[in-house]
Amino acid sequence: MTAPGTEIAQLALSHGGMAWSQARRSAELAALPLDPCAVPLRRARGLALAEPLLAGLALPGFDTAAMDGYAVCGPGPWHVIGRALAGCSPSVPALGPGQAVEIATGAQVLPGTTAVLPYERAQRTGASVSGPDEPGRHIRRRGEECAEGREVLSAGTLVTPAALGLAASVGCDTLMVHRRPGVALLVTGDEVVRHGIPPVGRVRDALGPLLPGLVDWLGGIAQPPTYLPDGRAPLSSALARSRGSVDVIAVCGASSRGPADHLRPVLRELGAEVLVDGVACRPGHPQLLARLPGGGALVVGLPGNPYAALAAALTLLAPVLGRLSGRIPRPPEHGVLTAPVRRRPHETRLLPVTVVSGRATPVGHDRPGLLWGAAAADALAVLPPTDDAEAGRVELLALPR
Repeated sequence: MTAPGTEIAQLALSHGGMAWSQARRSAELAALPLDPCAVPLRRARGLALAEPLLAGLALPGFDTAAMDGYAVCGPGPWHVIGRALAGCSPSVPALGPGQAVEIATGAQVLPGTTAVLPYERAQRTGASVSGPDEPGRHIRRRGEECAEGREVLSAGTLVTPAALGLAASVGCDTLMVHRRPGVALLVTGDEVVRHGIPPVGRVRDALGPLLPGLVDWLGGIAQPPTYLPDGRAPLSSALARSRGSVDVIAVCGASSRGPADHLRPVLRELGAEVLVDGVACRPGHPQLLARLPGGGALVVGLPGNPYAALAAALTLLAPVLGRLSGRIPRPPEHGVLTAPVRRRPHETRLLPVTVVSGRATPVGHDRPGLLWGAAAADALAVLPPTDDAEAGRVELLALPR
């Protein structure tokens, strides 16, 4: 198997950083699914299957009635000789010609049964019942819905409540899944205020409230955010503390190239391999992806502006966590813009939109420091530098709800 990251060097750079689509591909290549583990059903929700789910039993497991009525043998009229209820032993061992038993949906049909006559089509007088003779009707045969040993869900499928019910119905008590990757969140900046109204010159923290839920939706488990003052030493110490305890470290607010942005020099000091150094997109251009030495944690650098951080997280953090958690990548969704939108000549633009019946309407309020548009949107429309061959058609990145 090719080591993660070896293909990334082959990806070409665009103006001002790696092209957006290439950056997402780079992030996916940088990760491999985490080792599988067996967990009980009650703990499997939200995880991805590490191997196909095979039916441990046939469905149905026996010939069963599909309707309430009478199990009959041969042509009628029939003489009712007993009753069969779901989960109970039948009152008679088998049916002979001209015989019937009253039967409930889900009850095992007796040997000799040729059909089930629903109540609404039956006429009963005393112990005699009559109705249309329809051989084979309203009987679910053993294994007709699912044969024993059949694959019912593929590896990589996300375990939903319906998947849990399916697993239980085919006889599973545990599932082989990939664990959720642990994510450390480092929020940097002397200007960040965590509570109340910030004084002039400082800003209220939006990344601490934003990122844990986003990480959870993307398949990871976020540690409580750690807040760091500006400076190389605090950032270097925090990266060193986190590198062995988590799979991914998201560093917020230190990924640009200003005087207070120390992530790049700290990564150089630590001997990290930088896989993506800037992405040609707006917002979120000053983002990066690196791997700490020795096969260590992946580091995702996110801008400090909240909407830019969200756009960058959907660019790099989303494919990293999706691959680590073993999820099958979903095919891109597309929509048609309801109005012309200005594109940037050398950069992909990420635009918040509402989506109704495949029609994507820009929300506005999409400055890098403002989450207003994203909070009102259903998705981010991906506008590459050149128009799609089909006018107005754009890829849509779903937003967590």
